[in-house]
Amino acid sequence: MTDYQRIAAALTYAQAHFQAQPDLDELARQAHWSPFHFQRKFQEWAGVSPKKFLQYISLDHAKQLLRQQASVAEAAHATGLSGTGRLHDLFVTLEAMTPGEYRHGGAALAISYSFGDSAFGAYLVASTDKGICKLDFIEDETAALAELRAEWPNATFAAEEMPAHAQVAQFFARDFPSTGRLHLHLKGTAFQLKIWESLLRVPEGQLRTYAQLAEAAGRGAAVRAAGTAIGANPVAYLIPCHRVIRGTGALGQYRWDSTRKAALLGCEAARTAVQTMTVA
Repeated sequence: MTDYQRIAAALTYAQAHFQAQPDLDELARQAHWSPFHFQRKFQEWAGVSPKKFLQYISLDHAKQLLRQQASVAEAAHATGLSGTGRLHDLFVTLEAMTPGEYRHGGAALAISYSFGDSAFGAYLVASTDKGICKLDFIEDETAALAELRAEWPNATFAAEEMPAHAQVAQFFARDFPSTGRLHLHLKGTAFQLKIWESLLRVPEGQLRTYAQLAEAAGRGAAVRAAGTAIGANPVAYLIPCHRVIRGTGALGQYRWDSTRKAALLGCEAARTAVQTMTVA
């Protein structure tokens, strides 16, 4: 098991048994580590203790974030006091594919792909000459590649790590150069593209509901369509669809596993808390 898989097992257990408030020993057993080792590894991974992390992914915390849309942290991001908190908005640009580029199963496309590891698990990244077209968290490389080929049956594929793939690794590591831009080259309807662009503007450590995203895309009544567009997001993490939750405050489902969504949100909340204290 990778470190992330061990931590994910503990998070899954904690969420399933939250009413019993599992202690450190119980969580460590799920990760197959000693309590001391689990505490140390978790702190290295999340930047906070397991107890604090679980507070960040609780229903109460989510509801609080939804109530305080103009929070201190968001105001800091908006005024440029914390550039890293606006990583997606500052460094990710989105370009739509033309009908000719995706017609006939991508017959006009040359797609390069590679595999990588992140703090949130293994991933497959694929790109055209214009930018990243796919980023999936994966469990099996063979199955992930088969899914990519099925999506673009007539494209030309090459197992090759491109400069854009290295940028993705930097993005995960939060080591992105201040002059860099990470380009996305995506197939989607006009409404899907609007939703994805709206997602890029949700600051780290903040949450939005499906209704709020529909409103931001200019179609406030199209909540169901917004949910479909969010679920169709082809690039995990780079377009932060993990920041969208239900209006009740429940985290909801996630295309790349609900535990991974909790892991992403908890880590972002921890980073935002540190940044806010630093700004203050």
